[in-house]
Order: sequence, then C-alpha cells, then structure tokens
Amino acid sequence: MPSGVSGRKIAFLAADGVEQRELAEPWRTLADAGAELHLVSVHAGEIQGVQGDERGDRFTVDRVVNEVRAGEYDGLVLPGGVANPDRLRTHADAVAFVRAFMDADKPVAAICHAPWLLVEADAVRGRSLTSWPSLRTDIRNAGGEWVDRPVATDQKLVTSRRPDDLPMFCAKLLTLFGRAIDERRLDFMVEQSFPASDPLPGPGSEAARDRDAERGGRGGEPRA
Repeated sequence: MPSGVSGRKIAFLAADGVEQRELAEPWRTLADAGAELHLVSVHAGEIQGVQGDERGDRFTVDRVVNEVRAGEYDGLVLPGGVANPDRLRTHADAVAFVRAFMDADKPVAAICHAPWLLVEADAVRGRSLTSWPSLRTDIRNAGGEWVDRPVATDQKLVTSRRPDDLPMFCAKLLTLFGRAIDERRLDFMVEQSFPASDPLPGPGSEAARDRDAERGGRGGEPRA
C-alpha cells in the first residue's frame, strides 16, 4: 500500500489569475512524491496563470468543480494570486467544494490570497492561519486568528503568506498531507468489520490492491 501521498488523489482548485508559482511549485512537490493530481476549475479548457502583474502560462483543466465531489480526493490545495480566489469565492460550487473538505477533516493547503475561499466557506472560525497581510481583517472578522509567519498549521490546515514562503509551504504540506492521509487510511481499516483475531490487510493484500486500483489521476507538471 502506498505511504503518505503516493498514489493518492489531490485536487488543486484554481481559476484565471492564479499565481503561477503557487500552482506549479506545490504541484511539482506532490507529483514528485507520487501523488495523482487534478486541476479543478469553474470551467473546462484552460486557465490563465500570472506572474505578478504579467501574464504567465495557461494550464489545462482536468475537472470542472460542479462535476466533482470532495469525497473523490484525499486533499485539496488552494493556490493564490489576487484574481483567482476572488473569482472562486463568488462561485457557489467552488465554495461548497472547499467547505466539504474542511467539514470532512481532510488536509487543505492555502497560500497568499487563497484563504479568502476559506473565509467564504466559513471555515476559519476558531482556527489560526496566515495569508497575504491584506486578508488579516477578513480572517479576524470571520472568527479566525491571523498570524504573521511563513507557514501556519492548525490541525489539517496549512497556510502561507506569499510566493517567497513556497519552499517552507511545500515542505509542510507534503509532511502534513502524508500524515493526515495515512491517519485516514488507518481509521478506514480499523472501522472495517474484521474479527479481532484477524490481522488488518497489509500492503500485499487483495483488499489493499483493490482500493488502490480504484484511484486515478495524473502527476508531473500542470499542463501548460
């Protein structure tokens, strides 16, 4: 059975105006670790990346948000950029998608302006998180505690402030996602109705192979 993120499905939710580095670098980190990745957006086709104030690459959308469920994925990454989360937070299906991950206690990572989506999903109340500094008041008004540090973690939520924080953000999301996914996998196994005398299915068991065979997606770079 794969360990951590290897072989697991992770969604990236983004729209036009996504900050290119904040999409590409976490994507590369998870793909290199063996995760299977989908770029989810509000429309099919491609989305436009940006690099600061300049246009960047275009990226191919794998799934449209109104056609997917959080239950299909093991984790969610929310890249930033100013226009990207501002568009997404006005889209009811995108907000519901984010809320479903938080309600299910699945790992979520958000950077820069992306915590706007968490605010819109009413998912920051009682949590400690960071973001681009201009979101501080929005987070506090939504009941969250805003902190000024490169990376903040609160249970299965990891957040960062800006592109310069990406090395620490990527390292933390990889370890946090790996641990959280392993914990969920173990909980699932324990919940099965195995007699107490029977061992849980191991890496080579038929049940484990069947579960892993049901998962699909892609790795590598987000397709420009």
